[in-house]
Amino acid sequence: MKLIIGNKNYSSWSLRGWLAAKQSGIGFEEIIVPLYGEEWEAVKQEDGGLQPSSGKVPILWDGDTVVWDSLAILEYLADKVGRDRFWPKNDTARGMARSIVAEMHSSYAALRSECPMNVRRRFDGVQLTDAAKRDIVRILGLWAEARARFGAGGPFLFGTFGAADIVYAPVVSRFISYQIPVPGFALAYMEAVWEHDWMKQWIAASENEEWVIAQYESTSPA
Repeated sequence: MKLIIGNKNYSSWSLRGWLAAKQSGIGFEEIIVPLYGEEWEAVKQEDGGLQPSSGKVPILWDGDTVVWDSLAILEYLADKVGRDRFWPKNDTARGMARSIVAEMHSSYAALRSECPMNVRRRFDGVQLTDAAKRDIVRILGLWAEARARFGAGGPFLFGTFGAADIVYAPVVSRFISYQIPVPGFALAYMEAVWEHDWMKQWIAASENEEWVIAQYESTSPA
């Protein structure tokens, strides 16, 4: 398999696709295309270089199969290796996990816009809009419910590391980068994600990247 991703420091969707590929246990070749640079534009123009209707990352190539969109990649890999590797076995837990993953995939536009992922940076005194604050409260509520109801088996949302943690890993990065105050249970969960071996690999690679996207290196008052 081949996985095309963007800059590790900035690309939240790439992180999700990469973690899904790691979770699958299948070996894959990683291809990084720096976002918004000359190479990015060149690859988008190449025949078959990126999925033609989107020009976005991540993209998984598995033989003749091409899968784009991080959630589609996760589900494709779950079908390939067994869904229990990604999703809780319990029906009730799995129902909640699917719901919060879908909500992350389609929601929280204010948080995404105001706090773009930047693994390397720590921002002081960020002023968030009420909409972004509502996103944060909603996310913390979902985390609290998942941990309280289904988290007894380990430090992650549903106990063991799975699809929900993969999808919320970039949110953990945002909360750390923008120094969002969180309650103790959320801090413990974030530490578990941040200290996961795969996240450590991603963070180290992010810190070693030379690419800089200026628009993601500063914050504006809300």
